[in-house]
Amino acid sequence: MKKISVLGSTGSIGVSTLDIAAAHPDQFQIVALTAGANLHLLAEQVRRFRPSVVAVLRKEDEVSLRDMLGAAAPEVLSGLEGLMACAVHDEAQMVVSAIVGAAGLVPTMAAIESGKDIALANKETLVTAGALVMEAVQRKGVKLYPVDSEHSAIFQSLEGHRKADVRRLILTASGGPFRDKALAELKQVSPADALAHPNWSMGKKISIDSATMMNKGLEVIEARWLFDLPADRIDVHIHPQSIVHSMVEYVDGSVIAQLGIPDMKTPIAYALSYPERLPLNLPALDLCALGSLSFSKPDNQRFACLELAYEALRAEGTAPAVLNAANEVAVEAFLNRELGFLAIPDILRRVLDAHRHGALTHIDEALRADRWGRQAARRLIDAAL
Repeated sequence: MKKISVLGSTGSIGVSTLDIAAAHPDQFQIVALTAGANLHLLAEQVRRFRPSVVAVLRKEDEVSLRDMLGAAAPEVLSGLEGLMACAVHDEAQMVVSAIVGAAGLVPTMAAIESGKDIALANKETLVTAGALVMEAVQRKGVKLYPVDSEHSAIFQSLEGHRKADVRRLILTASGGPFRDKALAELKQVSPADALAHPNWSMGKKISIDSATMMNKGLEVIEARWLFDLPADRIDVHIHPQSIVHSMVEYVDGSVIAQLGIPDMKTPIAYALSYPERLPLNLPALDLCALGSLSFSKPDNQRFACLELAYEALRAEGTAPAVLNAANEVAVEAFLNRELGFLAIPDILRRVLDAHRHGALTHIDEALRADRWGRQAARRLIDAAL
């Protein structure tokens, strides 16, 4: 039985992870959970899975959760100390890193350093400090399994093949809710419009990133570190149906792809159970009913954030951390109606141009770059209000 700690248990990835664990109680035991502000859902999860430790963001929520659980309460902690305790929990063999944003970096690194295998749903960990994270993975001899559907697809498409034979990786992208909108119309789109993803049910931040295609840009950076290939060997194709989750092209012209219905339980389950596959109660993929699958190149004018991500990746060092931090601030400002949709890439462009990129030799440098990017973006947004 594999014992698992879930960081970010009340988000979409965390909920799906726990659904899989509940369906396979003979294979998985949940020993630690962390969450933000959704205390009612967290309390339900604690009652159902009975972890030995739980962590919440705020001290006052720690008290509230204890009151909600009463005599059934496990050890309840809060803040970074609580998050770290769950990340390095003695019983945990695997940590599911599903915290949104750069906040996932420090606990994920701590889990790696404590010898835990990682199911990585927090792409920002590799975006902000990819070289350092992968060095730690190799040094500690742990396994890092990708949970993003695209990276899981590449991982699966590489199985049984030689890395030396890989020509390029092809990440697929749905194009989000605005792939067919006229560029002029994007000036008026609302947060509600941007959150209405046509294929996937996701959290707010990742849904906005999908609409700008920054999410795909972050995935390109993540793929660079996961699979040790440079930016010029990682391409992106728009694929509106979200059936082909990504592909690997080999030097002989063969292209190996992983297909499936758009449901995150598939890549989560594969990360949890690798190399086995778990039976999942999901609809079968009916290619005949689909009829056709289509692909196209991204429009760099419509999706300026994607090109910015490539630029930051080529610069390496602290540039990706700065870009990611500025994006988190800009997305929050858009959701709060402080910023227009098309202003997001403009803010990111200006922050990236203002930053003096440096080498990344320690996690503290990534954290400093993250703080600088947030502050720079916030200043630009405040000045525009």
